[in-house]
Amino acid sequence: MHLSLWGEAKSTLRLSFPIILGELAQMALHIIDTAMVGALGYKQLAAGALVLAVLNIPFVIGIGMTISVSQLVSMSHGRKDGQKVSHYFYNGFWLCAATAVVISLFLVLGKNILFHLKQDPEVAALAVPFLELMGWSVIPMLLFMSLKQFSDGLEKTRTAMIISLVALPVNIFINWLLIFGNWGFPRLELPGAGWGTLITRSLMFLALGAVILWHPLFRRYIIVRKKQWKIRLKTIRELLHIGVPSSLQVGMEGGAFAISGIIIGTIDATSQAAHQIALSCASFTFMVSMGLAQGSSIRVSNAYGRRNRLKIISIGKSTLITALLYGVCCAVIFIVFRNLLPVAFNENANVIQMASLLLIYAAVFQISDATQAIAAGLLRGIKDVKVPTLLIGVAYWIVGIPVGYVLAFNGKLGATGIWIGFIVGLSCSSIFLCYRFLRMAKKV
Repeated sequence: MHLSLWGEAKSTLRLSFPIILGELAQMALHIIDTAMVGALGYKQLAAGALVLAVLNIPFVIGIGMTISVSQLVSMSHGRKDGQKVSHYFYNGFWLCAATAVVISLFLVLGKNILFHLKQDPEVAALAVPFLELMGWSVIPMLLFMSLKQFSDGLEKTRTAMIISLVALPVNIFINWLLIFGNWGFPRLELPGAGWGTLITRSLMFLALGAVILWHPLFRRYIIVRKKQWKIRLKTIRELLHIGVPSSLQVGMEGGAFAISGIIIGTIDATSQAAHQIALSCASFTFMVSMGLAQGSSIRVSNAYGRRNRLKIISIGKSTLITALLYGVCCAVIFIVFRNLLPVAFNENANVIQMASLLLIYAAVFQISDATQAIAAGLLRGIKDVKVPTLLIGVAYWIVGIPVGYVLAFNGKLGATGIWIGFIVGLSCSSIFLCYRFLRMAKKV
């Protein structure tokens, strides 16, 4: 790698590292839930997978809305406009709060949809109370994410990372108490995991809120609240201009995986459980790509605020090369350990065998998954969100899902066919977005 690109790569990695650890901690919470629930039996594991599939689309749409906070905060920070930073933070927080309440009510009131998705009836019955609790937990999680995007936009990425890491043992302990009924607590099984998530996410939000309100690092943005903490429709529109396309981008990507999970659930519970194991492993490695995407997006947005075109191109190229190398490493790990990883989640021999096969396909799409995520982040950094949203929609919903469905049912490949569809869709998305960024960056 060229020396200047290597320097930019190191700067991006330095900024992204705390974000990556925070993202990995969040994903670890899901994997721990999956592993602890899997100890109850494969029906409970399938029920958990069904809930996460249904929850994924609205939840990631909410996450996409929080992205607007970091983008506009970072841009204002690049212009050294602290007043504007505070103003975007306040408006962004309340926009995210409203989004969180709407999503939560949608999930809680619509929980009985699980009985109408052609799933195993026992799996659907187990899933309903879990979905209700996970739906309520969306509110504290999106509020936490809005605060995290604010601190990340200021390049203060360690605060949220520390809170996310501390939350891991807290979540494990609460799960241990409530899932299995230890220390005299009721044995709630799958709903116990839901309570663990709700309590942990609430504590995370309160902890980060306290730090931002009272820590000296953020004081300059809090003391101007009398002037800047006002809801303005113009500001809300600016946030929505980035937030809505960003929500659609991550929603279409997350939705493609969620719909595929539901489709696999119509095959049988074994396939769904195996799919959840392979997807949990792939999602864990994807968190590193997401952290890199956020870090590079913040740096590009900061440079965009100063209209530094050469800096934008250098950051973009260096991060895409880093993503390529990371994707290759992940692919090798998945192939080498494909027979060992599923054992951590379940003991059913059929589930383990199928999950091992799906991990081979997960290995193949690691490279395109990493590069497309980072390319999308880079494009958000230069406020190019509408066309990339269309490109992502085509890659996943016009190409990926139809190909997977045809191979799964017409081609009689089952869950394997769906995963081949993932590979095709992710590859198209990566090519489209990388080309778009390299072209648009030259026009800044």
